[in-house]
Amino acid sequence: MSRSSSGVDPTSVGHHDPEERLRALLDRGTTRLLTTGLAARGRVDGAPVIAFAGSGGAPDARNIVTAVDTAVRERVPVIGLWSDAGPPLADGMSALDAAGQVFAAVVRASGRVPQISVLLGPVGGAAAYVPPLTDVVIAVRSPGSSPAVVAPDSDQALVEARRIALLLGSQGRVSPDDATPGGTTGVPLHTLVPGGTESTYDVRPLVRAVLDDPGTELHADRATNMITTLGRLAGRTVGVVASNPARLGGCLNPAGAEKAARFVRMCDALGVPLLVLADSPGLLPGPGPDDATHQGAKLLHAFAEAVVPRVTVITRRVYGGAYLAMNSRSLGATAVLAWPSTTIAVTGPNTAVDLRHRRTLAATPPAEREPLRARLLAEELDLTSASRAVDLGLVDEIIRPEDTRRRIAEILAATPAGRGNHTNIPI
Repeated sequence: MSRSSSGVDPTSVGHHDPEERLRALLDRGTTRLLTTGLAARGRVDGAPVIAFAGSGGAPDARNIVTAVDTAVRERVPVIGLWSDAGPPLADGMSALDAAGQVFAAVVRASGRVPQISVLLGPVGGAAAYVPPLTDVVIAVRSPGSSPAVVAPDSDQALVEARRIALLLGSQGRVSPDDATPGGTTGVPLHTLVPGGTESTYDVRPLVRAVLDDPGTELHADRATNMITTLGRLAGRTVGVVASNPARLGGCLNPAGAEKAARFVRMCDALGVPLLVLADSPGLLPGPGPDDATHQGAKLLHAFAEAVVPRVTVITRRVYGGAYLAMNSRSLGATAVLAWPSTTIAVTGPNTAVDLRHRRTLAATPPAEREPLRARLLAEELDLTSASRAVDLGLVDEIIRPEDTRRRIAEILAATPAGRGNHTNIPI
């Protein structure tokens, strides 16, 4: 996406004039102020948006509420640019009431229109609670920040805001004929997933190859065993949830489950179809006795509640609770696809053999033990194969890796659009 159509020189983004910031964000010549320099109607790559710049206090609050309510009426994304420390203490109780009015407006808009916050500087006081109530937070890199998207500078933060507003606000239509085997990367998908269930690899190249373009990863520095990315597939915006074997072997842990649950609920609330790339050996407990079940339940709930089209592709193996949590057939997935060598089981085949046949193996003479174990493992692999999963109704179809993009696109094209009737509460 080009920034050449935006307003002023991006080096002016660091200035504190709100109107300059708005003009830097929006397409050149499209800024139309709704209020006195703090909120505006405009376009991002030709798509309509509402934007505001402010921090807090009664005057800012009125402008922010106007911007958010206007975005809801017009059903377009709203982008908030934040950079000030908050309202002055002299505002007293009026500042508290003003903050409450902003909170209420943002919550009213939650799940109805995309809400994007851009932190161009420190935000303090009650105003600091507004961005976490929105869908995506973008921040210039700073110590201790934990936004969804980290940008190296203010100009790049605006580029990311424009990109995400376009993905969420102008989602496009899927065209299976445009689903070339390797996306824009042209990389054969099977080369991005190693053989053998114990090998580790970074799933991000696979995510990029499945999408039309690299997409935008959210919370890239948090719970990296679970990748959440917004991008386009065959021309249509999708949200990708992918287990990442490069971290914790791809196991699902409480932090990863919570991260994915928030992303799934955002996509469902905003009508974004979901694609799940599953390759996980199971669940990991958290530091507290209830962490794994509590956080894992959030992801189960998010998928089971979602009404958007959602397709799962099992690329290598899924075991135990990870199979269920990664958008399984039993949770109402639109379709579950599997690559040919996939295994699905309660636990890994090697572990299953050792547990199920431990007495038989122990009683077998040492010279015969390994051949017996190899035969038992082959039987276990047959019982946990993709074809067996199809017979049981756990998998809808076995596909070749090179057909992945097209089959996903065909399924999305044939599935009625859906959109969850809920807000996007921070979890």
